[in-house]
Amino acid sequence: MVKKEQNVKGDQRLENIEETLTRTEQFIMGNQKVIGLVVGIIVVIILGYFGYDKYYLEPQTTEAQEQMYTAQQYFESDSLDKALYGDGNSLGFIDIADEYGMTAPGNLANYYAGISFLNKGDFEQAIDYLSDFSADDKLIAPMAKGAIGDAYLELNDSKKAAAYYMEAANQNINDFTTPLFLFKAGQVYELIGEYKKAENTYSQIKTNYLKSKEAKDIDRYITRAKVKAENN
Repeated sequence: MVKKEQNVKGDQRLENIEETLTRTEQFIMGNQKVIGLVVGIIVVIILGYFGYDKYYLEPQTTEAQEQMYTAQQYFESDSLDKALYGDGNSLGFIDIADEYGMTAPGNLANYYAGISFLNKGDFEQAIDYLSDFSADDKLIAPMAKGAIGDAYLELNDSKKAAAYYMEAANQNINDFTTPLFLFKAGQVYELIGEYKKAENTYSQIKTNYLKSKEAKDIDRYITRAKVKAENN
């Protein structure tokens, strides 16, 4: 009797599976065109992505790298106008960033253009190009944020300068850029009379980056900020 019941249950499960398969087959048969269209779109997207990367982005990257070489040479020799605007034969950072913005060299051109404008004293342009630069690099990314802070400081916007210095200090924390921008932030906090913030910022250097260049005489800066905070 038990065996018979098991056989009945087994048959019912088999019927359920067969019914499910039949429904699936019916759905596929009834929607072949739609399913085919969806699959076709997915295939086109995948092929399009790889085609775009191989046949467009890679050649553009190669061209951008070739243009960047000359611009970087001018940058390193302090020929900033040629670095920015080109020499008539090779493009400068501005055109490279504009024409090859989707590539890594084109993105990097934004950074170089921003630093060039910063060195030329054109601080608004420096901020524009540095803001367009994006990277995860442990050194260049925080240096770009810090350079924006430098530009705002030159424009007498000390609060924004301090904010960017702190952002730079906390981006990709490391033993070089973090204490550098903590120290700059501390100095700006003192400049705008936020002495407690200055003390706390200097103290971070003493606590976490005692071997850094900025830690030299850091006790003097901490004491000065502390006294000013108490007397303010």
